[in-house]
Amino acid sequence: MLEIAPEKVAHVIIKAREYDSKVATWDDSAKAGDAEEDPDSILEDYANDPTRAELLGFINGLNEDEQAHLVALAWIGRGTFGPEDLDEAVETARNERVNATSRYLLGMPLLADYLEEGLEKLGISVEDAEGSIL
Repeated sequence: MLEIAPEKVAHVIIKAREYDSKVATWDDSAKAGDAEEDPDSILEDYANDPTRAELLGFINGLNEDEQAHLVALAWIGRGTFGPEDLDEAVETARNERVNATSRYLLGMPLLADYLEEGLEKLGISVEDAEGSIL
């Protein structure tokens, strides 16, 4: 049984998609990142990106069980484990944790896709989960 609310997973999916949509900065002047001076800058990826910080903070705020289930869900979505191996994936996530879960997950280029696929493989409606928070 999944021990993280689908709505929390949906929040991570939404924020990960926002973060993944960022593009490399082209201008690192003093005004860089100032949305009033350059409205397009909200799509650029700066070191102090608020979307990244929010996502890191949200994942770090989850308890250890929720973090382990989030990692397991990403692994199931990626195909590392099958949906029938959820318990094994969670146990592996707990045992192999070396770094902060948030940094590990944000290092996955397709995190949002993996989480979405993981929910679907477990028979959980992504649309319902996202609809309740949008």
